[in-house]
Amino acid sequence: MKTLTFDIDSTQARESRTFTIRQLVVAGWTGRDVAAMQAHIRELEELGVKRPAYTPVFYRVAAERLGAPGQIQVSGQASSGEAEFLLVKDGDEVLVGIASDHTDREVETYGITVSKQMCEKPCAATLWRLADVEGHWDALVLRSYATIDGDRVLYQEGPVSAMRAPADLIARFAEHGGEFADGTAMLCGTLPAIGGIRPAERFEIELEDPVLGRTLRHGYEVVSLPVQG
Repeated sequence: MKTLTFDIDSTQARESRTFTIRQLVVAGWTGRDVAAMQAHIRELEELGVKRPAYTPVFYRVAAERLGAPGQIQVSGQASSGEAEFLLVKDGDEVLVGIASDHTDREVETYGITVSKQMCEKPCAATLWRLADVEGHWDALVLRSYATIDGDRVLYQEGPVSAMRAPADLIARFAEHGGEFADGTAMLCGTLPAIGGIRPAERFEIELEDPVLGRTLRHGYEVVSLPVQG
């Protein structure tokens, strides 16, 4: 379990709330647009990652991996981030955030679940109520920036409509024996990387709501630790 405090930014007010995250799920290959999903699968195949047996797939990761650090430490030079919208269940309410599914790409070639478990899942410290954005969900935009060799570049950008909608993902999770119970957090899929998947010294993630004129943001430094064997 992991205890986290988030600011809830709603259309009515702003409040601080403490959550106990009991279950962390990373949903993979969640594309609503089959062509875009296949593009991401091909990206990973180029790195040696096998195609999934079915989509979407739901990987379980230790709840302790979720948080809002300004820096993470990783083994070696083979990891990279991905911007994903985040769903958090708190009582009878679902909240929306932005997180990075930081993953070790070398390990991913032989064990996807293990590769995801190896890295922290940084997230923004602010959440929105799903009820506030459900009516214009497809207008939301995912975006990420990567600082590579000192240059900050646009790494990902596109609408959340590229991925399955929250209700669809929650239903499919249930079909595969999962329960989106109180204290569950789910990362919900990503967009192809502009220029291909690659490591960065800093990674920044955004979820923009152009209808209500607000954006969730988080950025973190990536410190690579030496691999001695």
